[in-house]
Amino acid sequence: MASNTFLYPNVTNVPGQASIHSSEQLRRKTDQNLEEFEKVFDQALGSEGKSQDLGYVKAPLKFSAHATQRLKDRKIVMDSLMMSKVNDAIDKAEAKGVEDTLVLTPDAALIVSVKNRTVITAMDRSSLNGNVFTNIDGAVIV
Repeated sequence: MASNTFLYPNVTNVPGQASIHSSEQLRRKTDQNLEEFEKVFDQALGSEGKSQDLGYVKAPLKFSAHATQRLKDRKIVMDSLMMSKVNDAIDKAEAKGVEDTLVLTPDAALIVSVKNRTVITAMDRSSLNGNVFTNIDGAVIV
């Protein structure tokens, strides 16, 4: 049988393979970048060096296209104070295991998907009489 006698003379490194020295430098630089990121992240959250104490950061409240259109059509204004109250209502519903909730505010009724933190639809309070709300498993009055 013929043997493969083809040789690669003077080959020291396989192309594309980093040497041990450069891979160690890359690891150190990555570690330094990660430490810098953690410092900036902690400062942005106001915890300064307490990243293990950050806890749960809740997702922002979102509005479906349908809800956005209803708010606009019915001239329902959601200021920052009301958004905060609705967020708190969603937190309460979530703590009770509610999946879809009715949130009653002084000006509106909102159907909210608790899991997705998304307002599905909205109705002004003056139009509530005689309506039946379905597909909800809880209600929170703000």
